[in-house]
Amino acid sequence: MINVAVCGANGKMGQAVVNAVNEAEDMTLIAKIDIYNGEFSTINDAKNSVKIDVLVDFTQPSSVYENALYCLNNNIATVIGTTGLTDIQIAELKDLSIRNKTACLIAPNFSTGAVLLMQFAQMASKYFENAEIIELHHNQKKDAPSGTAVKTAFMMSEENSNKSFISGNCAEKETISGARGASSYNDIHIHSVRMPGYMASQEVLFGSNGQILTLRHDSTNRECYMPGVMLAVRHVAENSDFIYGLENIM
Repeated sequence: MINVAVCGANGKMGQAVVNAVNEAEDMTLIAKIDIYNGEFSTINDAKNSVKIDVLVDFTQPSSVYENALYCLNNNIATVIGTTGLTDIQIAELKDLSIRNKTACLIAPNFSTGAVLLMQFAQMASKYFENAEIIELHHNQKKDAPSGTAVKTAFMMSEENSNKSFISGNCAEKETISGARGASSYNDIHIHSVRMPGYMASQEVLFGSNGQILTLRHDSTNRECYMPGVMLAVRHVAENSDFIYGLENIM
């Protein structure tokens, strides 16, 4: 059995993970960690009381990095679903994971459909000179742009490392700052929408002379992420590697 601790257990995603672990025949929920009425307030409190094989983190952008550092320094395999980590922080966690031979899997999105969207966008980026990303989330999401959008832009840029995705655009002047969104890898513009009614959606728009290609994925409940989370838990329980992106174990 895999002893699983959930950090951020009383949040909406955390509660969904708790339910999924309880339903899994090969897992035992060993600790619910949350600063708000959790069985344990900190990872350290839980570690001192129970044996944790895998910790799943769905907390806040402000705390996820320190949580990951603690786990990797204490031989606790970790699955990170919290977004907001910077490229530098991800690189540091990768180095620490490899050095300590402790598994760490970071996934901006655990939905298989969203992962496929990212892969389709990467494939399409070979054939289009212009692309932009629109991501739409509920208005309680704290980080912008979303980790999924950042990961998508990164994958697209990897396919064409020397290409700008604003090919042929005229010189632009924003009369209102931010009107063109945030410029990310290879000049891919990302536009973030925050509004009640949405849960998690993303569009990737590709354009060339005479045609537009639109790729879109919508998540309508949190249960759609759970098969991916369970896949990640099983992977880190059996391996000691560092993984960035669920697509690498699908």
